[in-house]
Amino acid sequence: MAAPVEDHEIVDSSFTAIINAPIEKIDIPNWCFALSEHEYQGCSPAHIAAGFTTTPDGKRMSINVEIIGGSLMVQHYVETLGRKDHLILESVSDLFTPTGRTTIHVHWELSVKAIDSRRCEFTNHVRSWATKEFMAFFERQGIPFEVLRSQRQPMSIAHKKGETPLFAASIERAALRN
Repeated sequence: MAAPVEDHEIVDSSFTAIINAPIEKIDIPNWCFALSEHEYQGCSPAHIAAGFTTTPDGKRMSINVEIIGGSLMVQHYVETLGRKDHLILESVSDLFTPTGRTTIHVHWELSVKAIDSRRCEFTNHVRSWATKEFMAFFERQGIPFEVLRSQRQPMSIAHKKGETPLFAASIERAALRN
């Protein structure tokens, strides 16, 4: 997996929502890797498609397709931590812009903590960084990184803010079915 350019963070956003289910019934990795395309699409108008597979070494992978800020993204999220209450996924995502294709490194972390015996707080935390390919792609076009970051941040943050309560509701439905 291509390493992010650490000093070129694009977005760090985190939002929370309440899940009305006991923590014992929640299994975020099970939800993520069994999420139907229809359920994924219901979590944001920007969500196009979802599926899951495995990497060549057997790690679980969630494939998500969405449009953020007019750019199509194909995310290849590989599970790096998979506990019932905490899932961390890493992706070098394909980013299709009006001027061509590049990549972006995305770290997606989903977690829950009990509020009481019947409710949990869900956190949807996303960080993204430019890859070396991303930096070179936009440098060839004469677009400074700070301009890209200032344009991408509000769109990405708005997307996460909108999908967080809908992800929480989807996780709640899955928990209450179990």
